[in-house]
This record gives sequence, C-alpha cells and structure tokens, in this order.
Amino acid sequence: MELSESVQRGLQSLADPSSFDRRSYQVLVDVSFRSLLSSQADPSVLDQPELKQIDQILLKQSHTAATTFILEAVKQNADKSTISIGRCPPHIHDASWCLQYHVKNDQVDKINEPFYLISLNTEKERSSDDINFTCTVEQLQDLVGKLKDAAKSVEKASQM
Repeated sequence: MELSESVQRGLQSLADPSSFDRRSYQVLVDVSFRSLLSSQADPSVLDQPELKQIDQILLKQSHTAATTFILEAVKQNADKSTISIGRCPPHIHDASWCLQYHVKNDQVDKINEPFYLISLNTEKERSSDDINFTCTVEQLQDLVGKLKDAAKSVEKASQM
C-alpha cells in the first residue's frame, strides 16, 4: 500500500504517545471511522473532550492521515495481515524444565552427562505454542546470564 509522506507523518504522530495518549488515540480512530460512515459532513466531529488538549493542526493532520489510511485499506481490500506494520513476537507465559542424563550413546558406552529439557509456553495472538529444546549445564548457565543482561538493559532503558 502506497501512502504519501504527509499521511505517513500523520500516522507517525498518531502513534506517538507524547502526542496522543491511549484514550485520545482510540477516540480519534473512532471519530475517523464515524466521519467516513456519516452521510453528511459534520464540522464538529473532532470536538471531543478527549481531543481538546491536542494541538488542532496536529489533530487535523492525524485525522486526515487516519481517514486516508482507512480508505486506502478498504480500496485494496486489506486485512489485518496486510496492513500490519510490524511483527509482534510471541510472549513467554510459562517455562518448565527437567533434568535428564545421557547414560550412553552409539559410539561410547558411558557418558553420564546431565542435560536439561526446557519447554517454553508461548502465546501469540491468542494461540499458544511450545518451544522445546535441550541444553547442557554450561549452555543453560550461559542462557541465564544473557537473560539477566537483557533484564538489566530493559531496567536501565525504562529509568531514562
């Protein structure tokens, strides 16, 4: 779907939390659909209490961008997958593990090496899936260290 730069800028402004909070975003999207579905032009369509604190020029640009985007999506018979601008990775909801031992294999009679069976329960758009893998103690320690580093980075970023 080809969108002009002004429409893209308007949509970027609409997605900016410093310009539109969650409630004003929802109201503007609702207003955009209502203005397209209305049989008569209503000049007071943007006169909503949730939209009063927003700069009027920014509000009109974002409204125009949203209605243009809606019309383009309808024109192209777009669905959710074709208008999505990003990919939302699955979220981990649960993890389980089990300690196992390799006693022997085809080449060597005795190994006696512990390993972990890890199962991560993930959810993406209301569908759940399991990710299963095995790792040695060293690999698990490395994974835990990397996850701790990632958690520290997220904490630092959220404090800025």
